[in-house]
Amino acid sequence: MVDLVDVKYIRNGPRKAVVKLTNISDGTGEAAVIKVDLSALVGPNGVAPTKTVVESIQANVQGFTSVQLHFDHTTDDELAILGTGFTYLDWEDVGGHVDPASTGGTGDIVLTTIGASATATYDISITFRLKD
Repeated sequence: MVDLVDVKYIRNGPRKAVVKLTNISDGTGEAAVIKVDLSALVGPNGVAPTKTVVESIQANVQGFTSVQLHFDHTTDDELAILGTGFTYLDWEDVGGHVDPASTGGTGDIVLTTIGASATATYDISITFRLKD
């Protein structure tokens, strides 16, 4: 059996997007799974964006030790570490959490679960802007 996961775009415009990520685990968890694939999006200039600026993350994590979000690069750049319970992170008033665009990689948003157990869940909404 495998974790039951879903990625659903609530909003997918040329400048701003909202993605909802869900998981019901069988105990296996996820490791560096691409959740936001920049090559599949259309940015402000009509082509795939080169990076994202995360404005906010709202999450409810149960049964995992943590859920880790990173920007995909040769050495992944940390976006957020979400612990058990409800978390709300808001960077909008400071211009957003900008992908530092380190060398290598794609800038996609990847997710890893830590300490998975059977019936562990997460429900995460990420609001972000698309940048050329």
